[in-house]
Amino acid sequence: MGDTHESSDRPAQGASDATSREGADHLSAGLIARAAVGGALMGLANLVPGISGGTMLVATGVYRRFIDAISDLTRLRLGRDPIILVAVIVVSALLAIVALASSVSAALVHFRWGMYALFIGLTLGGAPVLVRMARPFTRSVWLGLFVGAVLMAGVVLVQELGGVGGGGRTNSVLLVVAGAAGASAMILPGVSGAYLLLILGQYRPVLDAIGSAKDAATSGDVGGVLDQLHVIIPVGVGVVLGVVVVANVLRVVFHKYEKATLGVLLGLLLAAPLGLYPFKQGVAPEVGQAFRGEVVTEESLGEIDPKDWDERLFTPSAMQVGVALGLLLVGFGATLGVARLGRDGQSED
Repeated sequence: MGDTHESSDRPAQGASDATSREGADHLSAGLIARAAVGGALMGLANLVPGISGGTMLVATGVYRRFIDAISDLTRLRLGRDPIILVAVIVVSALLAIVALASSVSAALVHFRWGMYALFIGLTLGGAPVLVRMARPFTRSVWLGLFVGAVLMAGVVLVQELGGVGGGGRTNSVLLVVAGAAGASAMILPGVSGAYLLLILGQYRPVLDAIGSAKDAATSGDVGGVLDQLHVIIPVGVGVVLGVVVVANVLRVVFHKYEKATLGVLLGLLLAAPLGLYPFKQGVAPEVGQAFRGEVVTEESLGEIDPKDWDERLFTPSAMQVGVALGLLLVGFGATLGVARLGRDGQSED
């Protein structure tokens, strides 16, 4: 990796762009705005299996700054800027999760293809950000891009071929492991935290606990909130552990192999939509059919959540194609617009 750090001291090659100055000393209003939007999108993405929350931070141009801030805080370098940045992203993500968990679940059942089209646009809208950060494209960037794309394609293949469970038995150890795995994936672009929770069989228990705690808090039922802490606390412990470990590893990689790492991130981002082909629909299991390792009965059929149904491709109508393209463009434009915040009116050159 002979080009290590070569982009960090070339201000004439895109470093004037705010997205390539994530290591700047001070937070700007634009950066805080991007962090808030990126955090909200990260929270929203982590509600949807197959979508990476880390990719949303990459798309909004705050990913590297977030990783550096987490690493600083875990090493007790308690600066004002890292604390503010992490707080904005984490609070925005939590608010999005609490506020939108029920709505996202419903939308994935009744408007799945539209949601996927929107997320394709939101994801791809971050590509120009990474392209500017990675310029000039060296051999390390191209190699990283290839590796990232292949890795993402592999993840998609596993998702398509492997069966996952939406619910299952749970205990404190499993919940800590699930929290750590989900958090690690949350900040690794291209890897879906919700998907890992599905694999571990903890997706439904965690989502149900969050939804129940939210409903109880809304109605002033303190006991109802406390009843869910046996799930929420272990998951929270796992989340903290996962974020601390992965963020520190990523910080080292970023600073030692900057160009290659940016290439990998770009490859992951560009290939991420492979797993989000929008024109799929859930297929209800039939009585007597094996579903998630169990035979479906008349009684159990009604207990299977529609969002856990297997998916199959369908042929879209012209109107559906048009709406999907429109949502894709809306998502692309939204992320691109957010990424331009904080550019301070300076030239990309």
